[in-house]
Amino acid sequence: MNVTLAMHQASLAHIGDRLDALGLDAQIVTFDDAGQFSGLSSINSVTVSAENVEADYVWLSAHLPSRNAAFQTVLAMKRVGVLQTFNAGLDDPFYRAAANKGITICNSSAQGVAIAEYVLGQVMAVFQPFAQQRKQQNAREWKLTRYREISRTSWLIIGYGPIGQAVAHRVKAFGADVAVVRRSPGAGPEVDRVGTLSDLPDLLGRADVVVLACPLNDQTHGMANTAFFDAIKPGAVLVNVARGPLIDDGALIAALDSGAVETAILDVFHTEPLPADDPLWAHPGVRLTPHTSFAGDGVQGRWDQLFLDNFARFVWGEPLEQVVDPADL
Repeated sequence: MNVTLAMHQASLAHIGDRLDALGLDAQIVTFDDAGQFSGLSSINSVTVSAENVEADYVWLSAHLPSRNAAFQTVLAMKRVGVLQTFNAGLDDPFYRAAANKGITICNSSAQGVAIAEYVLGQVMAVFQPFAQQRKQQNAREWKLTRYREISRTSWLIIGYGPIGQAVAHRVKAFGADVAVVRRSPGAGPEVDRVGTLSDLPDLLGRADVVVLACPLNDQTHGMANTAFFDAIKPGAVLVNVARGPLIDDGALIAALDSGAVETAILDVFHTEPLPADDPLWAHPGVRLTPHTSFAGDGVQGRWDQLFLDNFARFVWGEPLEQVVDPADL
């Protein structure tokens, strides 16, 4: 079928050759930061504003000069059938507004591999004395440095989307015990136990490492609060690669100060960039990175391939990957 595909002009410049090579029956139109469209053969004017444009499929890539301008363009369009975005988390109000207009949304799984490797690397940096080993090397000291193995530790992964699945797959390969919290009961062979949010008190009490990889929504906002930390296994490591508002920062700092949490590995925050006077910067129990867990060198390629594969499925009338349930927004 002939379909209309819309994307920012910078996105087409990036992906155009690979898209053409697929030989799909599609009309491609592009928009700029002002929301003006080009390439509409059915309209005689050179450019046309968004409210006059209908598109079967819109791709929001990582090459947007202005994400907010692109969001406003999509919402202003006369009709959008499917929206594919580079975002994994869809807590921006734009996505709920798009879903309320009847737009089918596909998010991204491309970040999963990179974020899972980030989680493993950061936890290993807590378990293994890398800094001490370097110090001894510089001092020419030949001394044993003991470390904690991931093997035989218990992990609780809250959220079992592409990121949670990628983490579970990798830590299971190390010999860890893996529990996950998700809304539906099924999980992959790497998971030993599955629970829901109502099971958190019991699951938290068993976990050496707790990974937050779930969507931010009404059910999860502020989930890691005083009750959460009262239930956590003493000395656990907490990792947040989802969204900052999942955590009550005051409750986290209190848990770190009391020893309920040994280390918090934080890549996301309530306010980004994190203000310079925020106490998390200097807390000795916090390992902090500036929302960079997704920045692996393979992510861009996976973003592009997901779009190319999914758009081909759409043209051929096949089921799409990464379709988001509006109830999760």
